[in-house]
Amino acid sequence: MSAEDYGLREGEVAVDLPEAFDAGIYFIGEIGTPWKTRADCPKNPAESDAICTIRLDSRYAAGLKDLETCSHVIVLYFMNEARRDIVLQRPRHYSTGRGVFALRSPARPNPIALSVARLEAVEGDTLRVRGLDCLNGTPLVDIKPYFASIDARPEAVVGWRQSEGR
Repeated sequence: MSAEDYGLREGEVAVDLPEAFDAGIYFIGEIGTPWKTRADCPKNPAESDAICTIRLDSRYAAGLKDLETCSHVIVLYFMNEARRDIVLQRPRHYSTGRGVFALRSPARPNPIALSVARLEAVEGDTLRVRGLDCLNGTPLVDIKPYFASIDARPEAVVGWRQSEGR
């Protein structure tokens, strides 16, 4: 299924995309999850307790040195099956349309997702983690250690979400 197979919901707006990309990235591995369709995926990583695997391309395995000492990691991944042209969305679990940059939806101009995952194990070039929300086979962009001392922002607010009673 391609990104175009996901139609627009009432009130959503799509735009024409630029003709060329501005930069390139290297996919450094692949994520293994139990989810094979978009409908199967949890709507956010906090809803998932499933063990997922992150298989790094072996050329990057040395970069995992000391990662096993971390309890949590930031995982950046490329939601390669998401639409990239929608700028106004109406997620099915919200009553109002929102701008793409006010949402965590995978449908965005650059469908890069971020999850803070619990690191369960490092086994060679494979990580076992909990807390991802992507399709099986999703390309991996990067892994970073999660530092609660600098990454957590307890005072952060998403005002429109509070008005929705969530």
